[in-house]
Amino acid sequence: MELTRKTPANLGPGLILATLIGIAATWVGSQIPLVGGPVTGVVAGVVLTLALNPVKRWPGLSAGVKFASSRVLQTAVVLLGAQASISEVVRIGWQSLPVMLGTLVACLAAAYFLGKAFGIDRELVALVGVGTAICGASAIAAITPVLKPAARKVAYALSTVFVFNIAAVLLFPWVGHLLGMSQTAFGVFAGTAVNDTSSVVAAAATFGAQATDVAAVVKLARTLMIIPISIALALLVRKIRTPQTQASGESGSGLKVWTLVPWFLVGFLLLTVISPLLPEATISLANTAAVVLITIALSAIGLSTDVQALIKTGPKALILGGILWLVVTLTSLGIQSLTGGLT
Repeated sequence: MELTRKTPANLGPGLILATLIGIAATWVGSQIPLVGGPVTGVVAGVVLTLALNPVKRWPGLSAGVKFASSRVLQTAVVLLGAQASISEVVRIGWQSLPVMLGTLVACLAAAYFLGKAFGIDRELVALVGVGTAICGASAIAAITPVLKPAARKVAYALSTVFVFNIAAVLLFPWVGHLLGMSQTAFGVFAGTAVNDTSSVVAAAATFGAQATDVAAVVKLARTLMIIPISIALALLVRKIRTPQTQASGESGSGLKVWTLVPWFLVGFLLLTVISPLLPEATISLANTAAVVLITIALSAIGLSTDVQALIKTGPKALILGGILWLVVTLTSLGIQSLTGGLT
């Protein structure tokens, strides 16, 4: 059984189903950029599960769906590195670095303490917190293979982050004009306080062309935060699970430090290093492939979602997401105001 689990014949049906949904969702996302392919994919998967529950009804789909939600997702994370060059961090200047790091620290700290206060599951807190602090669906996709949470938690986190992402796109340009923000200031604001790339561009483009350019660069630099956060989570997960491993009688000896760093993050980092050397067409292809693969993977997660368990999760995580969104928004504006960068 174990030897045949990952053969093409066993992977094929579920992988094909997830791919078909992912391709359709990618097309919908291209027509409605504000929604995007990944969110469309996970919603489509959940709807199909509600209507037919195909993974439980046809067990032959299980292996391929699981493969899509893990290996396909990890491959997509590697490809995300093509859009982020390490040199971009230098180019955004010191003006945006304090804002970017400040919003990251404030959001993650708030997620930790509020999660404990609300009694929310730690994995769900991590997914919502990192998704809000860094870059939405891409960040959630990056830490999912590290945490290995239940599919319902990923679906809930994506939905929560998406709701406030849309609110940001609709409200932030109005806030920017109300505060009399400059093009550069609004670009930094959008790049640090809006999540998914398409939404960052949508919000900034409403404000102006220069704001769009600044926001895109800040967003790319922010994406690089996936690396240290994912490594820190991997270390934390290892620390939590080691006592459990020892209690079960398994040996913890022979542990290599490099095993704590997921292979796909190594690939992501390497691609950020070589991305300046790649032709523009190759970078564009890698970015497109990353979005499609993430959409396929999230479609598979939607297919695996236990909808009843998702309903039982309740509104606490949604409230957490709303508070974190406000924390990121106010921190970004506050730091810029203190440093004289709003105008």
